[in-house]
Amino acid sequence: MGVKGMAIVLAVIFCTTIVQGFPMFKRGRLCIRPGVKAVVADIEKVSVFYPSNNCDKTEVIITMKTHKRQRCLNPRSKQANIIIKNAERMKFLKY
Repeated sequence: MGVKGMAIVLAVIFCTTIVQGFPMFKRGRLCIRPGVKAVVADIEKVSVFYPSNNCDKTEVIITMKTHKRQRCLNPRSKQANIIIKNAERMKFLKY
């Protein structure tokens, strides 16, 4: 392999290491602020996002039945702790 071939191989290796650092399928973060302490409306769906490479915070996002509106719940609140425990229990029961 010549010098040009070696340069191309090194360039490809360098580019792949840089691209791996970029979050390709980054989920939009909803919870910018801490969020509300409790939600009293009818809850349709609960999503719990644990800390990841993109964000170091735990997010609890609640989708309400009315108008499919989403709210961010403060992960340190009492309601969020109950929801997180139930989500972990359901995950444990699936396996």
